[in-house]
Amino acid sequence: MIFDALTPHDYLNNSMNLSYGNKRKALCSHRRKRSNMMLNPLQLKHLNRMDESDADMITLNLEDAIAPSHKKEALHNIALFLSHMEHANSFIVVRVNPLDDGGAEEIEFLNDFAFDAVRVAKVKNQIEIAQALTLLSKDKELHISLETKEAFENLSSLRIDERLTTANLGILDLLTSLDLPQSIVTQDNPTIDYILSKFLVDAKTAGIHPIGFMFQEYHDTKTFKMWCEREKMIGFTSKACMGPKQVAIANEVFALDEDAYVRAKHIKKTFETHAKQGINGFMDEKYGFIDEPIYRDALLVLKGSE
Repeated sequence: MIFDALTPHDYLNNSMNLSYGNKRKALCSHRRKRSNMMLNPLQLKHLNRMDESDADMITLNLEDAIAPSHKKEALHNIALFLSHMEHANSFIVVRVNPLDDGGAEEIEFLNDFAFDAVRVAKVKNQIEIAQALTLLSKDKELHISLETKEAFENLSSLRIDERLTTANLGILDLLTSLDLPQSIVTQDNPTIDYILSKFLVDAKTAGIHPIGFMFQEYHDTKTFKMWCEREKMIGFTSKACMGPKQVAIANEVFALDEDAYVRAKHIKKTFETHAKQGINGFMDEKYGFIDEPIYRDALLVLKGSE
């Protein structure tokens, strides 16, 4: 926990007096992104435990889950807890509002605090990406929420700087932007399959890491797992999560495939041995025919395992 004991009275005194700490957690050292858990910064007990979470990523949400009258409170909550946090097991992201609706000011306020990335909501084009990058301190990554039809159309061209690393699919807002009903979010709907596939391929084309959408029926863990498995089949390696139950499932579904890892190591070693002899295609007793495309896929698997 960040604070050994936390009561509303103690917190309010700190918040009202802007009594921030001077702790600065180091930038996250791991690159795992299996689970991205959203936290409401008005829930103090959740904030107080974010340094112990099993989630690979934690997103502190200042946007649509926070009423306008509470956004300032939520912003100062985040600052207070970040300034007293010495370490975290998770990659910490702050999701700010659209740049023209308070997001720019939120980024400027948060820049001096220690976390790993800012995620900007409702992005539409390269101009907004450039503005966010100008505002953001150089030691932090930029993430985006893909929630508009404009961003959906232009995703493959949005990465104008290497600090833009990640895109999160906000499927419900995206459907609204496309004038489509949210009721079509089912596993047998071809439109949803198309949205998932296009988002994945366009993100990969741009060199952006794609994160699957939030499933909001928190207690329906069976359906959540089915979505994780379907998205993994499509090619995703990350899923947005609402809480610890979903985090545990996402971490399990998107965990390293040990058999695939062993196979990739064998192929890499065997191919490189043959390549030194000028042989780039051969039959392997264990895994059949191996050539350069098979070798490159093995390198991809090993890169992912890092």
